[in-house]
Amino acid sequence: MDIESRHRPPTAPPPVARRWVVTRTREVFQGLGAALTTPTTPGAPLLAGAPGRWVRLLPYVVAFSFVAALLPSTVVLLINDYGVNGALAGAVGTAQTLPLLLAVARPLEAWWIVFAADVLGALVLLGADGTRAEYWPWTPPLVVGYCALMLALGLRESRRALFGVWLATGAAGYVLEAFRPAGYTSVHTLLLVLSGVLLLLASAVRARGDAQRRLAEQETISEAERARRTLLEERARIARELHDVVAHHMSVITVQADSAPYRIPELPEAAREEFSSIAASARESLTEMRRLLSVLRSDGGEGERAPQPGLDRVQQLVEATVRAGVPAELRLAADLGEVPQAVDLSAYRIVQEALANVVRHAPGASTRVSVRAEDGWLTVLVVNGPSLEEGSSVERGAPGTGHGLVGMRERVRLTGGSLDTGPLPDGGFRVAARLPLRTKDTE
Repeated sequence: MDIESRHRPPTAPPPVARRWVVTRTREVFQGLGAALTTPTTPGAPLLAGAPGRWVRLLPYVVAFSFVAALLPSTVVLLINDYGVNGALAGAVGTAQTLPLLLAVARPLEAWWIVFAADVLGALVLLGADGTRAEYWPWTPPLVVGYCALMLALGLRESRRALFGVWLATGAAGYVLEAFRPAGYTSVHTLLLVLSGVLLLLASAVRARGDAQRRLAEQETISEAERARRTLLEERARIARELHDVVAHHMSVITVQADSAPYRIPELPEAAREEFSSIAASARESLTEMRRLLSVLRSDGGEGERAPQPGLDRVQQLVEATVRAGVPAELRLAADLGEVPQAVDLSAYRIVQEALANVVRHAPGASTRVSVRAEDGWLTVLVVNGPSLEEGSSVERGAPGTGHGLVGMRERVRLTGGSLDTGPLPDGGFRVAARLPLRTKDTE
């Protein structure tokens, strides 16, 4: 190795910035190729999701109108102004305009056909000898049809595909500009600007529609999640309230089982052991219920220590409603018989929620609350608006939607009863619940 070669500095690697530019350029053009050959939603017509049939047919009507207007004008222009052979003019005009019908469902495929036909048509014009030809390389009907195609593309394809279409349009126009015959007026810049503007506008309209659709879907999902969360919260609240009811019965069982050997001295030893086992199981059940209740309490609090309300406090609810400005009356049967605690609590909560809805949604409306027992069922009726006749039954009301009455439905389902809610034929609203006064096991 000679001295000069030993002291020659090594060839420096290409700068990082140059490599990055080359890499990014390669990625961009590879992405453009994939975008130009892969339609976003192939086969789905424009406005396919519109509710009206005539709205869905509108793109086909518009496309057919363009074809009907542009095809004959293109053929006549090529023959009369550019001196193109009739058969060749018909073929070129058909290839340049008829794919507009395809653009309704497959605009990207239609663009490939139209773009190739436009370039081929420009090459045909090179050999034409018409004396009235003025424009190069695109004819006026071609510009109109191409702009219509840009609108269809912008409403359907991705931004990368639209950028590729715009680049191809500009590149073809500038290449053909190099072969422009003398005396012709260049229109490739006009088409490039028009196509770019239309692609941007259509893309913006599509993006706005997509955003609105996603927002509507998100609102639907949010509403469903909100309804589900409301249902779960109401179920947890019911479970917390029923804890006191069940705990009371379990406590009674525990006390009775523990005190049985002292109250009945002649009990055999086996019975004493059985009562002791019952008391232990009851205490264990109470412990498990308290553990479950601690899971159901989302706020981590200890909860209310006051006794759970029942029908004996319905009169207080009605009086509070009257003080809130709602004229209300209560018809509570004197002898309701023995009402289970779960039914007693559910009936109170149903009346409470119904009166709260009246105060919120129908302030000032006359309201009547009726509670009576018949044939083993407790009937709770809350009506605002026109009063009902005496003796009206639950089944006489029109079935309602029950919107916003999640708690009522859950409580009725819990006790095995039925709920009927909805507007009355002559105005007002009606809530009617039938709750069983005894279970099948006690019948």
